[in-house]
Amino acid sequence: MFKKQISILVVAILFISCNTTKIGKEIQSQNTKNPDYSKLVSNNFTGDLSYQTTAFVEKYWRVVGNKGFDASIYEIERELKKAGYVNEENAVPETIFTYRIEKRALKNPTWEPVSAIVKIEGEDKPLLHQDTNRNMVMLNSYSTPREGINAEVIHIADVSKLKDIDVKGKIVFAETSPFRVFHAALVRGGAVGMMTYDNPKYLQPEKNTTSIQFRSMPLNQNLKPWAIALSYEAKERLKLALGKGKVNVNVAIETKIYPSEELTIIAEIKGAKNPKERLVFSAHIQEPGANDNATGVGVALEMATVTAKLIKDGKWSNNRTLTFLWGDEIVSTQRYVKEDKTRAKDIKWGISLDMVGEDTNITGGTFLIEKMPDPSAIWTRGNDKHTEWGGSKMSLRQMKPHYLNDFLINIFKEQGKRANWVVETNPYEGGSDHTPFLKANIPGVLFWHFTDQFYHTDNDRLDKVSKTTLKNVGTASLISAYKLLNADENLAREIIKQIESSAIKRLNVELNQGRLALEKGDDLKTQVAILEAWKEWYIKALDTTKDMVEDNSIISEDISKAQNGIKITTANNINSLSS
Repeated sequence: MFKKQISILVVAILFISCNTTKIGKEIQSQNTKNPDYSKLVSNNFTGDLSYQTTAFVEKYWRVVGNKGFDASIYEIERELKKAGYVNEENAVPETIFTYRIEKRALKNPTWEPVSAIVKIEGEDKPLLHQDTNRNMVMLNSYSTPREGINAEVIHIADVSKLKDIDVKGKIVFAETSPFRVFHAALVRGGAVGMMTYDNPKYLQPEKNTTSIQFRSMPLNQNLKPWAIALSYEAKERLKLALGKGKVNVNVAIETKIYPSEELTIIAEIKGAKNPKERLVFSAHIQEPGANDNATGVGVALEMATVTAKLIKDGKWSNNRTLTFLWGDEIVSTQRYVKEDKTRAKDIKWGISLDMVGEDTNITGGTFLIEKMPDPSAIWTRGNDKHTEWGGSKMSLRQMKPHYLNDFLINIFKEQGKRANWVVETNPYEGGSDHTPFLKANIPGVLFWHFTDQFYHTDNDRLDKVSKTTLKNVGTASLISAYKLLNADENLAREIIKQIESSAIKRLNVELNQGRLALEKGDDLKTQVAILEAWKEWYIKALDTTKDMVEDNSIISEDISKAQNGIKITTANNINSLSS
């Protein structure tokens, strides 16, 4: 009798599940022509879930495989399930909203800090305490004995002379990268530990005296070493004490280093007409900060839940698939792009959400769209500026002409006007989840903030996050996504006009920059080459709009007309420079 009841219940659940997915499919295929995306999204994307998720994730010191990283993965899963996403294992072909958690064994053990304190012998106040400086213990550090280690501190003012100094049994202190002293001090020199200071100027260390930018050291499972990263305040206190004579410190560290697995969570909203074609948003979980990158995790999650709600309510439908990926920075995105070549071929756009929730009144800097490689990454001048992160000079063969740059800039600038929010751009620099897309010749950009005076420090906490910024980034991102996912000849023609307008504006800016350069004695040949480079970039970018339509002939005349306008403007500007 009990078994029979269970059988009936299972059949009933399957019937309801199939009905639900069928209803969802019907809703998704409803005609939702020309909705007001800005109104639709802004009325539903509040920033609440983004902020709530940021607050949850930033509590943890996150590195792939550790407790905080995994807790973040399962928090994302919990919210996705609440929004109606179904685990792929339980999905049927008609299911629209799915997710999966991929698990892989880690080659190296994972790591997490538990507690730490450093005291100068004879002083009551700790030099550092993990309760207030959670970045003080370097990644891959092992624990000290429970009672700590007492040892003399040796200040290495000139790292090049370290090899000639006896540091055995001592604690090495140096004002440089830990990797510059690790082998000489710990592996070869026999030091019991090391303490380093290496905060860059953009962190304003003399103002933010307690900040510690998180650092790592090589994993050495035989030596089991430890290392401490110092704040400006701690560094100055230690130097002051050393100036008075011999200094001994007590260092007590507890960490956990253990075998684990790498988790990646991927959510998808299946497209109704072209499900193989997709837009991918990637947000990395690892790194211990709030803005970097709990905010990216939160914005992506709210985007996923809001979109599910709008589809279920019959307010929007998507022709192409929308994918969200949360995992280990660059590693997870690169794997997603590389492991399935057929799938990668149909990824039309990739966007990285990284440091997207800053209260810039506190952190400094501004919101930025890092452009796909264009000539501003070769000739950076005028209003184009690299960030303090910096970028290496590129070549013309590395350019990635595409409409995505100007399309996104236009939408984000419109959101900026509506919300009185500053949106800027920077030339390509790399270093986040947009790079695997670009390396695979998939159009990809980065949404982020810089300069940030708390970047990668233990002062990157929730009080530096703005729910208003989270809402702005999420709103503009979803508007962009919805347009791209349903792109057709109408959007293609709209973008063609945008690109022509942007190209002519850029060519005129470069004309003025060329005149200024010639006045300073630069050669005409270079200025002409710059104009020609921008012309070629935009002409090729116009061609990429063909990926929005099934029949290229529909928009070929619009493309040719815009290309001719760009060629004429370039020729006129070159003549103007030459005369």
